[in-house]
Parts: sequence; C-alpha cells; structure tokens
Amino acid sequence: MSLFRCPVCGGALCREEAAYRCPAGHSFDIAREGYTYLLPPNRKHSAAPGDDRDMAAARRDFLSAGHYAPLLDALCREILPRCGASPALLDAGCGEGYYTAGIYRALCQAKRQPRMAGTDISKFILRYAARRQREVEFAVASSFGLPLADGAVEVLLNCFSPLALEEFRRVLRPGGHFFYVVPAARHLWELKEVLYDHPYPNEEKETPYEGFAYRAIVPVTFSMELEGSAIRSLFRMTPYAWKTPREGVARLEALERLTCQADFRIHIFEKL
Repeated sequence: MSLFRCPVCGGALCREEAAYRCPAGHSFDIAREGYTYLLPPNRKHSAAPGDDRDMAAARRDFLSAGHYAPLLDALCREILPRCGASPALLDAGCGEGYYTAGIYRALCQAKRQPRMAGTDISKFILRYAARRQREVEFAVASSFGLPLADGAVEVLLNCFSPLALEEFRRVLRPGGHFFYVVPAARHLWELKEVLYDHPYPNEEKETPYEGFAYRAIVPVTFSMELEGSAIRSLFRMTPYAWKTPREGVARLEALERLTCQADFRIHIFEKL
C-alpha cells in the first residue's frame, strides 16, 4: 500500500504498474519517469508551478556533482538514530530528490526497511527525482495539502521549502521528528559578494512551534571550490537568479573559479 492518499476522497491509494487507484475508483496515472500527479486543480495557481525546467536542471547538475554532500551526510547522521526498523518518511518539497534518495540509501545500508515518499509542486523537478530513486514514491503535491493520512510518517524532512506547519503536524505521528534545513547567516556569502554591491547576512532565529519540542540545532558549514558551469548552476538554482541586477549577473558570468562557503542549520523538532 502506498504512503499517499487520494486527494479527492482521502482513501488509501494502491500503486499499480501504470497508476495509483483508491477503493472509490479514483485513478492517477504514473508518468514514465515514475512520479504521479496528486495536486488538486484548486491548489494549482499557475500552469507550471514551482521550479521551471532551467532551475530543475541546474539543481540536478549541482547536487549530483556532490557539492552539498556534507549536508546530506549530516542529515543521515541525525535521521538514522531517530528511525525504527521500518520507518515511514516524507521529504516535503523534495526537489530533484538528492537528499531523498541519499537518506533512503543510507537507511537501506543500515539494514532498515524504509517506506519513503517525496512531494514537490514542480513536475519538471520530480522527473529527475523519480529517475534518481525508483523505490521512493514521488508525487506532484502542495506542502499545504499533503496527500498523506494523519500520523502517516515518523520522519519529515523540509529543505529550503515552504513551512507548512499545520500539515506537518498532521502527517507526523507523536514522537516523530521534523528536520527543517535553512540557510545560516553566511550561506553563499562569496557568491552574494559577486552579485550585489551591498550583500547582507541571512537572518538566523530559533522559533518554537506549537505541537513540537526543539531537540537540536545542528550547524553544517563547509567550503566549496567551484568552477565554470558549477558556479552558474548554483546561481540558477537559488532565488538570486530571479532578483539579481544585470551588472551582478555579468560579474558572475565572467568568473572562472569561486571559493564559496555553504552554511546551513538543521533544526530538529519532535512531535508532541
């Protein structure tokens, strides 16, 4: 049985060879890449929501090269001790599935038997995610209307995606853990120095959320040596691609090498 639930009636979905079906007869085709579409029309606010083709390709290229591997390693170190023998996990806003697939593989290597799902609002980026890890279920869906049952998962991961607290509380079981990854103050500082005349650090804060207890804040900071296309892929996969002045883009395009700091915080919460 699938971790997903029917977005029409809420019934359990069964994954078949070419489609997901619920007992009420609702059916959702599985794309050739391996993902399905569970976003109701009233939650689709544009023709192609989420990351477009260029952003999706940039994210795939950059992450596949291993530049953010220290963050994946840190997530695996923190998630594995908090999982049982047969854990159910959700990566909400999973993007092209780099962290989803890495965590799934780490659990399998640790002799666990995970059931894992990833959701994202962009169909373009899920094409890469579904190809990356066939054993994980992927669906186009909004984090603000997750197609999962109440208390369905014991681990929920959210990396740089919208914070849908009400839904995260709903789908996490009591005692389950929520991993929230955000950029820290100096994240990509050297890139920002190239793009902007007056860059400023990211705001850092510790915010308690109703229904959750803070368990840890784990810093992950490392330096990256980037060249050529990697610099441009990093730029295109960030929000800076939408709001950088032409002068900043020109400076970036002229770069051949960049030493850049990655600076993250993993906020770990337990569902009460």
